Parts: sequence; structure tokens; C-alpha cells
Amino acid sequence: MPVEGRLALALLAACVAAYALTPVAARAAARWRFYDAPAGYKGHAAPTPYLGGAAVMSAFVLVLVALAAGVDGRRTAALAAGVAILWVVGTVDDRRTVPPGCRVAVEAALAAGSWALGLGWDTGLGAAVDLVLTVAWVVLVVNALNLFDNMDGAASTMALVVGLAIAALGALADDPWAAAAGAALAGACLGFLRHNLATPARIFLGDGGSMPAGFVVATLTMTAASAAAPGAQALPAGLLLVGLLLVDTTLVVLSRRRRGISILTGGRDHLTHRARRHLGTPRRVAVALGTTQVLVCAAGVTVARGPVALAVVGAVAYLALAAVGVGLLLAEEQRLAAPAPGAQSE
Repeated sequence: MPVEGRLALALLAACVAAYALTPVAARAAARWRFYDAPAGYKGHAAPTPYLGGAAVMSAFVLVLVALAAGVDGRRTAALAAGVAILWVVGTVDDRRTVPPGCRVAVEAALAAGSWALGLGWDTGLGAAVDLVLTVAWVVLVVNALNLFDNMDGAASTMALVVGLAIAALGALADDPWAAAAGAALAGACLGFLRHNLATPARIFLGDGGSMPAGFVVATLTMTAASAAAPGAQALPAGLLLVGLLLVDTTLVVLSRRRRGISILTGGRDHLTHRARRHLGTPRRVAVALGTTQVLVCAAGVTVARGPVALAVVGAVAYLALAAVGVGLLLAEEQRLAAPAPGAQSE
């Protein structure tokens, strides 16, 4: 099957599967009383079922195995195993908290195993460098997408856009495995969004979805970028493919450190919450941030297929714009938190 046909079939099949499986997951969550109860900073008004991640990841793995196992069975098995393990860890975390150190240890172990099986960075800088980069990348991206799962549609929209970019890179690099895997991720997220972006949301992704989806994003960005770009040029491309996720994580870490609170504390200080103050609804936020990520991913694909000079310029431009954006948002946060002129403290 031509790579374009495999891509289209994976996208459609995963979308249909996730759309059909999500109500099943919601009923299972209701039966087992597996709900996210509204509390503290959380914005939903009523208990909402978890287990959306079970539907999304099941659809992804089913299509991955059906369309990609025949192309590369080893990479398919490694990716599916990582998804299954992190689905278990994330689902347990949705029910009762898993210590952060334990989560990071599992992510790091999966990253090292994935690298050994050909699913890590291949920068040409040596095996030790590639291994360290792979472990750091997986831990960073998994937790970045997990942090971004703070509003209806946010994490799924990001994974959808990144999946499409990976599929495009796979097609351009004539890598049918990456093309099918990226399209399957995008399709699974698209099928889920119809339920997650309802008003109100019918089901949440949960850590059981955001953690394995983050692992897929991390793994496929490394694989696709390394296949499409020579040597270390793959790194700027990969950076751009997850550009908005890394900006959000940087913003949240700096904001919470400046306020003297733990970075593990939940709060309404993400890009999503800041955007909602201006846009009003989660659906508008998802569209706006998703569109922004489309532009960043397009730059990543261009960098991967262009000359080395373009990769350098693209990386520098991204880092500069990200720094300016984070700085402006932190300044706005400080301005909004400052007491009004003439106000008296008690």
C-alpha cells in the first residue's frame, strides 16, 4: 500500500474506533464510579468520567498493530508496550496518586528501552549522547502533555496536531511506519474530541490518556525527525514539533517558582487558562492553540527537510519568540496580581 494510502486509512480507522469506544469507556467509568470530582482549581461543575485515555489508546494501538506491524514489528511492539505500561501507571494515578519519582523512573526506563529498540534520537553525536537525549526527551514531553491536560480538548488537540505533523514527515521521508503511527494518533484524538469537547465534557482523558499519549508523541517525534533530517539537524525539528507544549511547561514552572509554590501544584496558570480569559470557551481555546501549534509544526517539518542553516535559524527564532512570549505572559500575571493604585492592605 502506498504510504499516503496507509496514512489516510490509519487516520480514518483510528478516528472511527476512538469515537465508538469512548462511550463504552464512559459507561465503564460510571459503573466503577471512576470520576473526576470538581474540587479546588478544577473548572467542571459535576463529576465527570475518566477512562477517556483507555478509548484513545485502544484505538491507537489497534490501528498501529493492524497497519504498522507488518512494516516494522519491533518498533510496533515497543511502542505498544510503552503505551500499555503508561496507561496502567496513569490510570492508577487517576484513582490514587502515584509518587512523582516513581512515574519519572518508569518513563526513564521506557525511554532507555525504546532507544535500544530504535525508537530514540539518532543525532550522529554518539550512542551515549543519543541515550541521554532520549531519556530526557521522553520524560520532558510525557510530563509536558500531562501538564497540558488541564482543560477540555487541550491535550488531545495538541496530540492531534503533532500526530499529523509526524505523519507528514513520515510520508516525506518515505517511512510508512512513522506515517501510519502519526496518523493513527491523530485519528484517535480526533474521534475522542467529539465527546471531550461537548458542553459539558462527557468524559476526560485523564493521566491514563495523557501519559501514554505523551509517550507516543515523544517517541514518534524522535523517530520521524531522525528519519527526515540528517544528524543533529533532527533536534531543531523535534523541538518545533512539540513547541507549544514546551512553552507551556516553561511558563508554568517559572510562574510557580516565582510565586514560591511547588511546580506539582495544580492551578490556572497554563496557556489554556490565560487564553480562556480572552476567548471564553474551551472549544475556542482548543482551536486557537491548535492553530498556533499547526504553524509551529509546519515550521518543524520545513526545518527537517531544509538545509542546516535553516534548522539553526528556525531553532534560534523559536527560542527567541518563546522567551519573549513567556516573559510577556509573566509580566501580565504580575500586573494582574498587583494591588490597584490606592488600595489599602488590611
